[in-house]
Amino acid sequence: MLKLLRTTSENPDFRILVSKLDHYLAIRNGESNDFYAQFNKIDLIQHVVVAFRDEKAVGCGAIKKFDESTMEVKRMFVIPEVRGKGVAGAVLQELENWAKDLGMEKCVLETGDDMIDAIGLYQKFGYTPTPKYGQYQGVEGSVCFEKVLVKSP
Repeated sequence: MLKLLRTTSENPDFRILVSKLDHYLAIRNGESNDFYAQFNKIDLIQHVVVAFRDEKAVGCGAIKKFDESTMEVKRMFVIPEVRGKGVAGAVLQELENWAKDLGMEKCVLETGDDMIDAIGLYQKFGYTPTPKYGQYQGVEGSVCFEKVLVKSP
């Protein structure tokens, strides 16, 4: 059974999972990793979800404020041995629910254009392509998505 915990970036299980994510991305991104790494600091993230299966941390994700009505999804990761078993979707849905609890209207995110599994997950959960935002404008290999959580009045 999957258990989801709302926590902060101080959570030791989150920090271990992010370390594994950073290692994976360093290999995958190669020389461009330093550019992306500067935007993935976890200090002071107040909205983190860690997924546990049989008391073991198996996945995580976070949201941080992007603007007054938007949260940015960050640091999504699932350990390889449980991928394809619904962990990432459960974490993403919990992050979206938390964003709604905070009164946010939408979520945005960035991923690599070669991250086929991640793109598939985001599209499955209703994220649509959007122009590259912020630091990702003009970055080759970067794709951005958004999802409206609550229609504005």
